[in-house]
Amino acid sequence: MNTLVCQTPGHFEYQQRSLPEINPGYSLVKIRQVGVCGTDLHAFDGTQPFFTYPRILGHEIAAEYVTGDAVGFSAGDRLTVIPYYHCGTCIACRQGKTNCCASLKVTGVHVDGGMTSHLLVPNYTLVHGGGLNDDQLALVEPLAIGAHAVERSGMRSGDWVLIVGAGPIGLGLIQFARLKGAQIIVMDTQEHRLDFCNKHLHIEHRINPAKVDAYEAIRNITYGEMPAVVIDATGNLDAINQAFRFMSHAGVYVLVGLQLGEIAFSHPEFHKREATLMSSRNATRGDFNRVMQAIQLGQINPLPMITHRLSFGLAAERFSLLVQPNQKVVKAMIHLL
Repeated sequence: MNTLVCQTPGHFEYQQRSLPEINPGYSLVKIRQVGVCGTDLHAFDGTQPFFTYPRILGHEIAAEYVTGDAVGFSAGDRLTVIPYYHCGTCIACRQGKTNCCASLKVTGVHVDGGMTSHLLVPNYTLVHGGGLNDDQLALVEPLAIGAHAVERSGMRSGDWVLIVGAGPIGLGLIQFARLKGAQIIVMDTQEHRLDFCNKHLHIEHRINPAKVDAYEAIRNITYGEMPAVVIDATGNLDAINQAFRFMSHAGVYVLVGLQLGEIAFSHPEFHKREATLMSSRNATRGDFNRVMQAIQLGQINPLPMITHRLSFGLAAERFSLLVQPNQKVVKAMIHLL
């Protein structure tokens, strides 16, 4: 099978490998398409935490079933993969929170991922395609991360919700917050992302904190009350710390973006609000199902997110373009078929 291996930061290498042996409980799938996410880009430029090389990247997967012992799957069936391998027995798994398993292994991070012609995966990770096309299937995973965070936040219809960061995860947050009936404010320092939110998602309230006083802008939009829910999708330490002051009293702050540094905030300001701080990690099968149903029903249309496409054979040569700001990448897809 043909694989694309990230040998070291900034360096890809194509390799031919033998097809893996198929053990009980596992299935072989053929990768049709894989989305490029921030994790892949950070791994490529050497800034992804907890990462080891060499590694086959990619966990946003559209595939078809080849062979194995998965119940209900036949050769050629279209599918996507839940790229989080869990133990099933730890304290988190026993609560159904397989997304934060104590020994979680993420495809393309801790184990080899989808930038390969074939991938061996545990049967429990397989998700029937449900009539979705390859583009849609490869977008399910990043959208599920947003859907999961929205559910965790407990937001209600009519709530003011501030989403900090309008990259692919932020765009998923926007779409599922909208399904909850939230009033949405989006913040980002990149104008092309805010323009995308205006053009494709019709978001009225867009703030670039590099150009305006963000606190005053949010206060004016919310008539002085501030957002009931703030969600960070940047992973930027300064953005995370600054956003504490944007919460309303009794507000909720959800961290989706990951930061290695230490978060700092005023305890009195946090305490007097009786605020809630929580993280949101990955997604569950229920989130995957919710995303796929929303696409099937036409409640969301994620396809405009795809702004760049690469053939597998040219991915190594052109991957570096995806990290260049002037390319204005929202979501790139690598096509294997």
